[in-house]
Amino acid sequence: MSKGIANQMAAITNVRIFDGECVIPERTVTINGSQIQSVGGEAPAGATVIDGHGKTLLPGLIDSHVHTDMDGLHDALKFGVTTELEMQGRWSAKQRKEISERNDIADLRSPGMGVTPKGGHPSEYISSSGNQLIRLLCRLPFVFRTVGTPDEAVKFVDDQIAKGADYIKIFIEDGSCIGFPGLPVLDDKTLRAAVKEAHRQHKLVIVHSTTVEATQRAVNAGVDCLGHLFFDRAPTSKLLADISSSGVFIIPTLVTLSTAFGNNAAWLAADERVSSRLSEKWLDSLSRSMNVYPQGKLEEAYTAIKALRNAGVDILAGSDVSEPIPILGGLAHGASLHHELRLLVDAGLNPVEALQAATSTPARRFGLTDRGRIISGKIADLLLVDGNPLVNITDTLSIRAVWHRGVQLTSQD
Repeated sequence: MSKGIANQMAAITNVRIFDGECVIPERTVTINGSQIQSVGGEAPAGATVIDGHGKTLLPGLIDSHVHTDMDGLHDALKFGVTTELEMQGRWSAKQRKEISERNDIADLRSPGMGVTPKGGHPSEYISSSGNQLIRLLCRLPFVFRTVGTPDEAVKFVDDQIAKGADYIKIFIEDGSCIGFPGLPVLDDKTLRAAVKEAHRQHKLVIVHSTTVEATQRAVNAGVDCLGHLFFDRAPTSKLLADISSSGVFIIPTLVTLSTAFGNNAAWLAADERVSSRLSEKWLDSLSRSMNVYPQGKLEEAYTAIKALRNAGVDILAGSDVSEPIPILGGLAHGASLHHELRLLVDAGLNPVEALQAATSTPARRFGLTDRGRIISGKIADLLLVDGNPLVNITDTLSIRAVWHRGVQLTSQD
């Protein structure tokens, strides 16, 4: 099932090319079928020529932290987000196959369900949100499975992998920073058993942690990725050193921290480049805020990001967008990744580093070897924008065209 302009040979000419790592001197990219045929040279005879003068061509963007559904994948693609990396959800084999065959929605990777103890995060949302969030995260009907021992953790990880998990998600969330203090968390033996089993089966482990203490526990246990930036206090020098030396990478989700701190994104919802692509319910949600940690300050998060960047830690762009319900305001599929890029630049990354965080870096860290770069033979997931986001990061929203697996998205998709 595919929509958009059918696969055909096309050449984007006279365009500035950010190949996922840097701007390159070549000015032409040729698409043939679902792949990038060539970078540089002349437009082949018979190709549809698209003049890219004054524009920039980017790899399709990768949102490295979402909770999504078919509608979310559809909205994401409208913003040039060609891949969403989910961090908890349930998908049938039939749904996964459909997603892999459709070109009018973003691609998906998922860990299945996350490892959490009885009563642990995110089960608290069942009562607080009328089950809407849990329906999204878990695809009701379901039994919210939890673990209490190392053996149960191993079996849980095995079950998720057997069901097609691309990586494993673990929660270490006591609720103190998200409005639900006192949540139970995994003990160290159970945490380490889950990590060890995932690694035995060659799967990355992403941890949800929002405090310095939980983050240190996660790094000590050998996880591969921090799914959020800690924000309860400044990191210790030991934590920064341990993150750097272990090779752990981080998805700071600054846009989620911003809304947790009480900042809404009404200004983003009012931007015509956003309002023209989203429904009223999502624009309304984007204009709200979670406001669960009003004492938080983005400036302190920026300081932590600078310290991590300076320590050589890989930083990936992710939004943590999920569902347009009151407790999750300030976020929207697709649009919030562009907001995240802006916040990463505000935090001290230069625009090249921010764009790498949404293209080549997540492709490399998650083993997505067929995307994230504009190189001959890669999937033709591409985003064409007016202006130069290498100078003005907000130009990523000035979208002129999106290609997913070589199919150009149309205004009707």
